[in-house]
Amino acid sequence: MDVRDANTHYAEQIQSVARESLIASYGHAFDEETLSDAVREWYDRDTVTDSLTDDDVILVVGTDDGEVVAFAESYVNEGEVSVGEIDWLHVLPAYRGEGLGTRLLREVERRLRAEGVERIQGRVLTENESGATFYEDHGFSRGSDRELDIGEETFVERVYTKPIENDTPTMETRETEAGERVFVAFDEAARGSESPFVVAYSDEGRERRYGWMCTHDGSFDLAMDTMGRIQCNTCGNRRKATRWDSSYL
Repeated sequence: MDVRDANTHYAEQIQSVARESLIASYGHAFDEETLSDAVREWYDRDTVTDSLTDDDVILVVGTDDGEVVAFAESYVNEGEVSVGEIDWLHVLPAYRGEGLGTRLLREVERRLRAEGVERIQGRVLTENESGATFYEDHGFSRGSDRELDIGEETFVERVYTKPIENDTPTMETRETEAGERVFVAFDEAARGSESPFVVAYSDEGRERRYGWMCTHDGSFDLAMDTMGRIQCNTCGNRRKATRWDSSYL
């Protein structure tokens, strides 16, 4: 099996891998309609083509005899701390357990390191116990949790991080528009249309999550829905809906 750069020729195969992988991983937690809606929203041909032509996106595929059997998508969040975000890692069920997921993860890590990121971050729903173990087995540490509504159910999304350098995570004290003192974690970021959004906490120990800050204008005046979409009410910076998690297992 080969690991190589993706191109637009693979768009439909990537969508097919995503569908089968999601069904295998989440068929016990979500109904078929929810999974089909997710594939249509995140992996229609136009969306995949946009990712393939976006210079900020790293998208690699694993192929067997020229056919895509796995893929991984990531990007770099440039802010106070440069974070490599693993958006998805999917492997067809028939090819799991053969080390292909590890090969893709290593390739993504190599490319993110080459981009100069200070840490790499992935997200996993707590329903996905094997996905959490996958990250832990590859040197990632558990980070923050947040609730996420999918369909009519509420799930917990967990962040896993791996520092590239042994430095202290960057955190700053800021004041919100309402005059509240919060602690902004620049090493916990989400990609925005103009600039990353970063997590804010009410305490320095990162136990009480306050919300998000827009790094484009420093505003805490944000609108967010239960699917993880965020929009800054002052500058219009936007984050798309959360893609559940970034581990195929």
